[in-house]
Amino acid sequence: MSPRLLDLFCGAGGATKGYQRAGFYVVGVDIKPQPNYCGDDFVLYDAMTVSLVTVAGGHFDAIHASPPCQEYSALKARNPGKQWPDLVAATRARLVCNAVPWVIENVMPAPLRSGVVLCGCMFGLRTYRARRFESSELMMQPEHRAHTRLTSTKKRRKCFEAGLNISVTGDVGRWVGPACMGIDWMDGNELSQAIPPAYTEWIGRELLRILTAVA
Repeated sequence: MSPRLLDLFCGAGGATKGYQRAGFYVVGVDIKPQPNYCGDDFVLYDAMTVSLVTVAGGHFDAIHASPPCQEYSALKARNPGKQWPDLVAATRARLVCNAVPWVIENVMPAPLRSGVVLCGCMFGLRTYRARRFESSELMMQPEHRAHTRLTSTKKRRKCFEAGLNISVTGDVGRWVGPACMGIDWMDGNELSQAIPPAYTEWIGRELLRILTAVA
């Protein structure tokens, strides 16, 4: 039987897909319907109030959470005065009460504690999209190579064809998904909110190593 992982704030399943590839059965939770969600099971519920013990039968071996990132991203600077949810601390408080390994993912400026940083350049992707992963478990930082390829935020299709990396933000088309994100099932809006599955496949394999070591 595959180990079970609960993916909070799952969106369309960028993180979910990586954990599945690592070997987990994944249950996603999101406050909005996710018709393109790729996981094994989905629960339409608020991730901040759903029962982490009984949801979808409970008995999870690990929990992942990707609380909204807008409050910590460049989007906030471009929209002074607008408020977005600030849920990292509250999410951490929920997870530390559980006796299973957990991971919180977010953008680089988010108030996460020490953890590993993963980037598209580590996995041969055509976007950098660096993300930090705080975990209850010790994970060793993999090598993070220098960023040598330029990144385009405008005229992205033309720049992609010219060999540049692409910033997967805002109004992007789904054409960027396979090469830039390793994703072929999301629309452009979902892609702009997702992380590449390669990230959580790496994290998932680390979690499985830890779970196996303590079994």
